[in-house]
Amino acid sequence: MNIKKQLNHNNDNLRLHYKDPLLRESICNKIMTWLPQSPCEYVVVCIGTDRSTGDSLGPLTGSILSELKPKHINIHGTLHEPIHAQNLREKTDFIKRMYRNPFIIAIDACLGRGKSVGQIITGVGPLEPGAALNKKLPSVGNIHITGVVNISGFMEYSILQNTRLSIVLDMAKNIAYILQMINQKLTYNNSRSTVSLSEIKQQRI
Repeated sequence: MNIKKQLNHNNDNLRLHYKDPLLRESICNKIMTWLPQSPCEYVVVCIGTDRSTGDSLGPLTGSILSELKPKHINIHGTLHEPIHAQNLREKTDFIKRMYRNPFIIAIDACLGRGKSVGQIITGVGPLEPGAALNKKLPSVGNIHITGVVNISGFMEYSILQNTRLSIVLDMAKNIAYILQMINQKLTYNNSRSTVSLSEIKQQRI
């Protein structure tokens, strides 16, 4: 779906190889600094299709994350219900109606330079799915996570079709567990807020 890298051109991005031992902790901590201070509804939008190996990163991530059952993150885009070029506008309109001022984390695959293959990149700002193919699709996300699954160049569709599933699956697992780590930190923060409110009430009594 997101064939070319859609990176934010400021310093608010981080890229690490999916085999980096510090990957999950580093990206989780980085994303936590970008989350809003006030309570909101968190929505993960996983873009891609199960009809293409390289482009299945998004729906694979959505399915793996769904199995982890996060309490504070709403998931849209799985292997069984993918979000792709044909239904992206419909799905984004639905999310806007369903949630009040949601904070969206967009997930997608991309192609890049040879030395970038295997990198997971997170940044501030939306993804622009289909931009490299001159498709006019809505931008998605307050922040984004992309995985460089293969080399860019000519015949991108064919390259995506011939991308190794093992790499895509490993990257999807990492992204899903990063999001679950964020969910756990949100649970901890909410628990602290509840305790603080209880303490305030006791002090008043």
